[in-house]
Amino acid sequence: MALSFRKLHPHFVGEVGPIDLRKVHDPETLAEIRAGMDEYAVLVFHDQPFADDEHLEFAKRLDGELHTKLGSSALVKNRFGNEALGDISNLDENGEVMKSDNRRRMYSLGNRLWHTDASFQDPPGRYSMLSAKVVPPVAADTEYADMRAAYDALDAGMKERLEGLRVHHSIAYSRQTLGFEFSQGEQDALKGAVHPLVRTIPRSLRRSLYLASHASRIIDWPVPEGRLLLRDLIEHATRPEFVYRHSWRVGDLVIWDNRATMHRALPFDDAKYRRELRRVTTLDIEQPSLVPGGS
Repeated sequence: MALSFRKLHPHFVGEVGPIDLRKVHDPETLAEIRAGMDEYAVLVFHDQPFADDEHLEFAKRLDGELHTKLGSSALVKNRFGNEALGDISNLDENGEVMKSDNRRRMYSLGNRLWHTDASFQDPPGRYSMLSAKVVPPVAADTEYADMRAAYDALDAGMKERLEGLRVHHSIAYSRQTLGFEFSQGEQDALKGAVHPLVRTIPRSLRRSLYLASHASRIIDWPVPEGRLLLRDLIEHATRPEFVYRHSWRVGDLVIWDNRATMHRALPFDDAKYRRELRRVTTLDIEQPSLVPGGS
């Protein structure tokens, strides 16, 4: 099945078609999608009416092992009964719009910060695949930032300064910056992980910043200095020329590479309008069967 890719932004993001991803099982088409991810880092597919099991199975076919240690699992039980299926919605366990003071809503407000999925785990997230089920009649968009282009735009001195630096990522840290309070047991379950500040993306071999609101400190640096540098880099990486804004419609599936992008949800009247999406994220683990020539 021949795919077409239409670039939606000068640096990244490809719109792909025509295709029904539920029916894609052949290695050639899956490899073409992966090659598109290497080039564009974000792929947009319209008219993908996934059932939850189809969504999970497609993610495994495309990119292997699924991320199941969601940060929210330390707070509440997943309403779908499967921790690999992220509940990106403003709905409570009964499927009703959450009240403004609902604790899970307060936790989910952290999604409005620039972040990359599962960077607080080791191994971290690789591809996230977000499926739109219910979209409100008002703008409830998601922004993406190209961290490869942001890295390329740094001057040589800054690139040299960043080389070899490692960063601690913690979802507890990012939520606490908004005033969210955790119990001791919740904090113990959210210890975080350490990753390089600059990563090389396999296959494309492009260099990329690896940042997020989860980035709490630079290892072996004084905390204030490290946080200032991280803040400066996030501000640089989210300048308008590096950012794409996606307006959702029902049936959209957007796939992004967490190693090469950051994203954030934009606010809307979430006490009035329903918004329901499902996210599946794969782990950044080498899968021999997905490597050219692998078995």
